[in-house]
Amino acid sequence: MREGERVRARFLDVRQLTSTFGHVRVGIVVPKFGFTAVERNTLKRRLRELARHHLVSLGRSSDLILRAKREAYRATFDDLRTDVEHIARLA
Repeated sequence: MREGERVRARFLDVRQLTSTFGHVRVGIVVPKFGFTAVERNTLKRRLRELARHHLVSLGRSSDLILRAKREAYRATFDDLRTDVEHIARLA
């Protein structure tokens, strides 16, 4: 999380590093912030699905780490999609 280019969005902090693997790898970090396991897993599933549709198909070799902010727990799926699309444009 300390290296690479930092991209900030409303609900996510993202670090991007160039990679030699030839494809995009995405890591998702969802801190507890006092929320239940059900809420954390729901957020992880949403982010995983959005990353699969918008980030994995970028066509360049990079590693992305998505770290959810506290506000992401209360965000709708459409709000998260907007953030991930914004990240895809900048990445």
